[in-house]
Amino acid sequence: MGRRGIKEYRAPEALALIAADREHVPLVCPSCGTRSIVRAPRRRGSRGGAAPLAPERVTLTCQSCGRHASYIERGPTAPRDDTMDPHIVRL
Repeated sequence: MGRRGIKEYRAPEALALIAADREHVPLVCPSCGTRSIVRAPRRRGSRGGAAPLAPERVTLTCQSCGRHASYIERGPTAPRDDTMDPHIVRL
């Protein structure tokens, strides 16, 4: 149980579910194992459809166990600047 009796996924479960949603693979509840995840708002267009123009809150809810996870779906972003990557050592 999460805040005030709201059933939320544990962090690793939520991250796995969100990653699966972003990759457009079938969603399986990491808690109860069913394929009864409902995405709100529903995905528009085809698999290769355009991303939303503005960031949008996505909620993934399991209809069997009632757990949920939410994330902000990013719109199109500019390419990252390689000079900003802290993992690349420049001399």
